[in-house]
Amino acid sequence: MVHVTRLVLDVLKPHKPNALEFSCLIAEPGGYRVNVTVLEMDENTETLRVEISGEQIDFDAVQRAVSEAGASLHSIDEVDVQG
Repeated sequence: MVHVTRLVLDVLKPHKPNALEFSCLIAEPGGYRVNVTVLEMDENTETLRVEISGEQIDFDAVQRAVSEAGASLHSIDEVDVQG
């Protein structure tokens, strides 16, 4: 079976929740390590580079967490998998 071990995502989110709260929302369900970099900020939104690593990342759960935070997943920029 193949497992996703690392994802790098391009995400657009409103200012609230802040980057720390957003990271915790993504990390909590799967116990993942999450690194967030704010790339751009405008009046209403922030563009983020979100790097998630773990032994078996549940992409559907990550997508739900992003959506529940009021953010949008723009793209999957990098993926590491292990078979």
